[in-house]
Amino acid sequence: MAMTLGQAKEKLAKYGQEHVLKYYGELSSEEQQALLDQVEATDMSILAACRHKEDLARKGVITPLAAMQLEEIEAGRASFEATGIRAIKEGEIGAVLLAGGMGTRLGSEDPKGMYNIGLTRELYIFQCIINNLTDAVRRADTWIHLFIMTSDKNHQVTTEFLKEHKYFGYREEYIHFFQQEMSAATDYEGKIYLEGKGRLSTSPNGNGGWFVSLRNAGLLDMIREKGIQWLNIFAVDNVLQRIADPCFIGATIEKNCAVGAKVVRKNAPDEKVGVMCLEDGRPSIVEYYELTEEMMNARDAKGDPAYYFGVILNYLFRVADLERMAVGNLPLHIVERKIPCLDQQGNPVKPEEPNGYKYENLVLDMIHQLDSCLPFEVVREKEFAPIKNKTGVDSVESARELLQKNGVVL
Repeated sequence: MAMTLGQAKEKLAKYGQEHVLKYYGELSSEEQQALLDQVEATDMSILAACRHKEDLARKGVITPLAAMQLEEIEAGRASFEATGIRAIKEGEIGAVLLAGGMGTRLGSEDPKGMYNIGLTRELYIFQCIINNLTDAVRRADTWIHLFIMTSDKNHQVTTEFLKEHKYFGYREEYIHFFQQEMSAATDYEGKIYLEGKGRLSTSPNGNGGWFVSLRNAGLLDMIREKGIQWLNIFAVDNVLQRIADPCFIGATIEKNCAVGAKVVRKNAPDEKVGVMCLEDGRPSIVEYYELTEEMMNARDAKGDPAYYFGVILNYLFRVADLERMAVGNLPLHIVERKIPCLDQQGNPVKPEEPNGYKYENLVLDMIHQLDSCLPFEVVREKEFAPIKNKTGVDSVESARELLQKNGVVL
């Protein structure tokens, strides 16, 4: 049964959000129902947290976590790859592509994965990702289930684009879409903004929301039925990353770790990547802006920087651990952002400066709930070409250069 106006008023009053019905009388009956549906679906219990957000950000005691480095990986490669290929052949590995974002910073109105980075031919970000996964499929001679997370802002255009391009040669029955859950965006007092007269301002619930979103879409039942035991999650914007990499899979399995994390050596102490660490003795990630001078200068037994290995958002999670974790709530991160909204007169505004908060869960908190993690070093020139900007650092330009160095024709 759909939520009624009376029920919506009751829920909104409980959380002090009655203002979202301000224009209800001006809406068509379809728009009214869409707004009520949105009110019903929105978790408003988290919004008051912005009043004590300082308490949420507190970290425990940070100490180093040693990575499995290239030398050790090479020494164990034959065994690791055999273990990884066996797991893929037995259908134990699934891949999860986080593709809910838009290409706004690249000057595009389309989803980021649809961005064409080719020079002499069309070469889309999605195409690079699928080509990389197809390499693992060829090596194991077995198809791997690929779960693609979209958002309500890009779901339709993403699914249509990939269908139109015949999934870049990937078998359609092995591709499954699900939408990321959204959370409301608020002003500094925790009051939900309106994006339109009949629509709340929302944003995706952070990269840690992927598993709950996948479960709520009903895909966990399929994962159980297929016997998938590990999920390799990765972000859309790294066009060089190896997905379902047998060596990485095998090393994580052989070391009996709950999660594996691909990492690269930082190119500078203050590079803007989170680094693997232990927090109160459990695996965690300390963000680049949380690194103290002391941590940047700390050294390990070999004389290398102790906080040396940056994460590239490519993780291998054990499904059994994820299922246990989903029962509890992940910590909330409250992030200041520019949020398009209606002003007091009901006119749309695109703010130049941050004007409120978005509410997110992060992958690093999923890792921190587990008791063991294998940071697995990869060569950054071969596996790390993030596309965040149009030009400069971590850009379309730098990714093109790295792709060419790795033999990809643009």
